[in-house]
Amino acid sequence: MKNYLIVLVVLVFVSCTTSKDYKLIDESSFKGLVDNNEVKLYTLKNKNGISTQITNYGGRVVNLWVPDKDGEFEDVVLGYETLDGYLKSNEIYYGALIGRYGNRLDKGKFSIGENEYTVATNNNENHLHGGIKGFNNVVWDAKQNDAHSLTLKYTSKNREEGYPGNIVVEVIYNLTDNDELKIEYKAYTDAPTVINLTHHSFFNFHGAGKGSINDHELFIDADYYTPVDKGLIPTGEIAPVKDTPMDFTQATAIGKRVNSDFEQLKFGLGYDHNWVLNPNNEKVRLAARIIEPLSGRSMEVYTNEPGLQFYGGNFLDGKDVGKYGLSYKHRTAFCLETQHFPDSPNHPNFPSTELNPGEEYYSVCIYKFLIEK
Repeated sequence: MKNYLIVLVVLVFVSCTTSKDYKLIDESSFKGLVDNNEVKLYTLKNKNGISTQITNYGGRVVNLWVPDKDGEFEDVVLGYETLDGYLKSNEIYYGALIGRYGNRLDKGKFSIGENEYTVATNNNENHLHGGIKGFNNVVWDAKQNDAHSLTLKYTSKNREEGYPGNIVVEVIYNLTDNDELKIEYKAYTDAPTVINLTHHSFFNFHGAGKGSINDHELFIDADYYTPVDKGLIPTGEIAPVKDTPMDFTQATAIGKRVNSDFEQLKFGLGYDHNWVLNPNNEKVRLAARIIEPLSGRSMEVYTNEPGLQFYGGNFLDGKDVGKYGLSYKHRTAFCLETQHFPDSPNHPNFPSTELNPGEEYYSVCIYKFLIEK
């Protein structure tokens, strides 16, 4: 009996310890130079065992370990275990900060007052996610404040990628003890410009590279969305989601309607659209909730932004072999990007993305992790 109790205690102890026994990336794997700037990897942890590692190359979230309903941890974001992996990847946005303008600008053109500007075109004839060398491909100045938070800074010079004005950008990552990954953006300019910053983690709550996300159930607090043309540029219409496959006002499996005979889904090869978040009196409000029923992993998204881009991994093709030797196949990740609307400078009926001298740009995105049992 005594021996049985000893074995039982050992089993319980092993169970408790191995549930959090995951291996973080050696920070030396990210030491290197990009454009003669030093790249590093930073580790953030909270009291509940959740951790993330972030590199100042593109401000990328490299991994993010969260538990399931049994206390077992998985890395739930796509990416690589070395700097070299990101430099050679076919998908250049894994986990990255996006700017100066997240999403698309029609034919790379916009106007501010009487002045017309042309920015780099890198998505066929259109501008996408800041251009050829957006914020995802620069090395940010970094300071780890404590075990929970990291501050990144970058100065984007006048006419970088074609944008007017020198802007100073600060991004703070904070992994809270409330199991939130909070991302705060601030920016200042010395000349009128446009700005739309966002974050581009590719999530899979089975674990990165471990199957389809079509079984994840998604809720978006939005009665309207912005339809696009074949080039995924908004038409300017704000259309109701009701009675369409774009309706996520009730939690719905991502794959339930993704192959519907619906023109917008054909244009995006699935979901790759901006949802118009319902008005809310809260400064930071719930925008979306997603759950993977088998593991119980769940995430709520909070923001002060008017829009949310939901992308269902339609352009992943299995060519990228990421962490743990797993390939990233079609629809094995989703993105929930808080933002202003795509192509806003070219649509007066969309919320403005202009930033002027003396003003502060402030945006916040909170990914809060929960467990549904």
